[in-house]
Amino acid sequence: MTSTVGGTGQLLAISDLHIGYAENRALVEGMRPESEADWLLVAGDVSETVSDIRWALKTLAGRFAKVLWAPGNHELWTHPKDSVTLRGVARYEHLVEMCRDLGVLTPEDPYPVWNGPGGPVVVAPLFLLYDYSFLPAGCTTKEEGLAYAHGTGIVCNDEFLLHPDPYPSREAWCRARVAETARRLEEIPPDLPTVLVNHYPLDRHPTDVLWHPEFAMWCGTGLTADWHRRFRVETMVYGHLHIPRTTRHEGVRFEEVSVGYPREWRKRPQPPGRLRRILPEEDVTA
Repeated sequence: MTSTVGGTGQLLAISDLHIGYAENRALVEGMRPESEADWLLVAGDVSETVSDIRWALKTLAGRFAKVLWAPGNHELWTHPKDSVTLRGVARYEHLVEMCRDLGVLTPEDPYPVWNGPGGPVVVAPLFLLYDYSFLPAGCTTKEEGLAYAHGTGIVCNDEFLLHPDPYPSREAWCRARVAETARRLEEIPPDLPTVLVNHYPLDRHPTDVLWHPEFAMWCGTGLTADWHRRFRVETMVYGHLHIPRTTRHEGVRFEEVSVGYPREWRKRPQPPGRLRRILPEEDVTA
């Protein structure tokens, strides 16, 4: 575990940059720290192509004292427009090596300790995926859930673009990631709280407000439902839902920090691309 020094700066977060949209790319071009000690947490869905992902993370890593990245589903897509055709684990490992070349921390690196205001806390970027356990009401199996989703027309593109190779399924990959990540989190000293950063929420409750509840199947796993207690979580940072807000669950703060698509953020009263302050905690309720 590595540590920063000093007692200044902010722990900031953002996700779902989707810089394939020119308006969102412009938002990244305008993102700046408020001090040279600020860290930035990027909770996935930077873009679909390796070149775009590299540009965004390189840009941000050149400005912030430390950048931590957790992959979203879009980074893991093997998209027809991407010249990098790697699939599954090979694609993820390629992105990890790219991040290391840029000085960006990933879920495969030692978890750093934030010693600035609100610290010390261990900041852990995670890669966990999902296992179809957030099923629609009345469904008891993945097959039933997928049939229901296809009937409504709300089916995540992961079904066509996110390959689990060499695992037999995305849920098998998820179970392996959960087991290995839990092992590593257990090694954190018991006197240190944590900030866990994952593309998906660790608990199902944030999906309760989805307009299309069937989409929850692609939003996490019930295997992590107790992690906010088990691993002494100060704040759980996530994205994916494109519903930026703050909730509290069993006394733990959950921060959804998505930018989302231009058609979504244009409807919001807040300016798009605002970095959410995780520590020290800001007074935000929505």
